[in-house]
Amino acid sequence: MNKLITALVLWAAASLVFAAGGHGPEKLDANVNLGNKTSLQRGARLFVNYCLSCHSAQYMRYNRMATDLGLSEDVVKANLMFASDKVGDTMTIAMKPEDAEQWFGVAPPDLSVIARSRGADWLYSFLNGFYLDEKRPTGVNNLYFPDTAMPHVLAELQGLQVKHEADAHGDGHGGHGGPVLELESPGKLSPGEYRQATRDLVAFLVYMGEPAKLVRYRIGFWVIAFLLVLLVAAYLMKREYWKDVH
Repeated sequence: MNKLITALVLWAAASLVFAAGGHGPEKLDANVNLGNKTSLQRGARLFVNYCLSCHSAQYMRYNRMATDLGLSEDVVKANLMFASDKVGDTMTIAMKPEDAEQWFGVAPPDLSVIARSRGADWLYSFLNGFYLDEKRPTGVNNLYFPDTAMPHVLAELQGLQVKHEADAHGDGHGGHGGPVLELESPGKLSPGEYRQATRDLVAFLVYMGEPAKLVRYRIGFWVIAFLLVLLVAAYLMKREYWKDVH
């Protein structure tokens, strides 16, 4: 019994220490909008251009994506298919897992359901959290995934950031307010444009995690409309039924 009490006390103490130390940097708000097909289309373009060379999406078919995002199969073939010539194929890659593990130290995961496992806010934060770190093999590290093996594949769009420690007020260097990332070398996009680009990419990843969600959105509108009409009809019928009673 004494050992059990001691173990519980140590566990509680460790929990308090962990809580006092914080839970890492606060995640950014992705604020994705799956109803914006233009955003999803831009996200799909970013995915096939910057992600699909290493990360597969083996549960998503090109023709399903075309239908859901309002694209013709010809447009998908011409602009979004680089690893296959059949629109009914899934989004796979040519790189073998054993080769990827040899080159990167770990095989890049399939991204079909990454948004469901990690969450949209985490993905958005991760894509905005890269900073220069000469100690890492890729030359970069990530604020939200320390010691990540993934290089900053969107660096040409965002540019390169450096990490500073914020002061007690959270607006300087060398304090205890948590790390701050500062853009040192600009990329092709402005900071606002890059945030929108990563928001589009995350929106596409969220869509891939559950493509049926778009169908539910469309059906949901008509269900709500039907219920409203039914409510009006029920009210009118109730009023007609009870008019002689009152």
